[in-house]
Amino acid sequence: MNPAGSNRWRCLYSLDHTRMPNAGSEEELAAAIGRGADLRVYTEFRHNEHIDTESENPELIQEVADFRITYLLENRWTAAAINLRQPISLPDGFGPRPSMSFFLYNQNGLQAVARAGLDGHMPTPEQVQRSRSEHGTMPKYHLLDSWDDETWAPSRNFVYDFDVFRFYVNDEWEEVLSHDPQGTVMRGSIDDLADRFAEGCEVKVGIRGLCADLGETGHGAPDHEVFLHLGSCYYYTTRKQFMGGSHPVVRIRPAIPMRYETRNWDCGWLMPRTDGRVARRLMDPYTLRFKDDARNYAIRWLVR
Repeated sequence: MNPAGSNRWRCLYSLDHTRMPNAGSEEELAAAIGRGADLRVYTEFRHNEHIDTESENPELIQEVADFRITYLLENRWTAAAINLRQPISLPDGFGPRPSMSFFLYNQNGLQAVARAGLDGHMPTPEQVQRSRSEHGTMPKYHLLDSWDDETWAPSRNFVYDFDVFRFYVNDEWEEVLSHDPQGTVMRGSIDDLADRFAEGCEVKVGIRGLCADLGETGHGAPDHEVFLHLGSCYYYTTRKQFMGGSHPVVRIRPAIPMRYETRNWDCGWLMPRTDGRVARRLMDPYTLRFKDDARNYAIRWLVR
């Protein structure tokens, strides 16, 4: 049990079942995400409205989803993606096909999901038809559009009228270093980052413009920063260079609001360094093939 007052998660913004704001502010949420805050979203729904529409069980289900990839667009719009989830079939186990479920939520309650297949097989016509019809009996589910159902990388944009949306943040991250794409220090110091890392602190990065190359030809991507956790980190003590391997990242073409469309997303892993270089191992979700490359970005380094 946590002692009273020890919960570091705060609800900064809330929507009602019509997705109208009823507490907090989107400005406060965006400011926290811009400081690198972690994000979780609390929702509520009924078993016989969302899980099994043929059931007579109206039991209320509470959900808290962990959004490990956060986006801040134009310093005012918050969106976030789930990067570690397999399809869940409540209350017993998993969905019918192994895949990554990259759910995407916007601050206005607009939702989306893209899936990267992991079973090595293209979907059968029966699976495609089941996928297209699986939400048809849900009175609170509103499909906006769907893409690529017959591929390894189906996606859809939708709204589910949850009873409530609550955006919770943990705002304990501290920026210790900021540099431009060439590694020129803007704020903080590499020594401070190295010292805090050596004390066992977690490390997180905010990478500006990470998804700009997913933009349509001739159209510039909106200004954006993507925040993600690093796993194993390394510090070269003589050359004073820090680097780390990221948790899985979901890259989506920047827009307000964020949404999935054909070939506007990919996924993979990154290895950022404090000279601005980011090694990228990205998977094309339509072929499940990986490509390695590297680009330079402005990066902020945060610790907790």
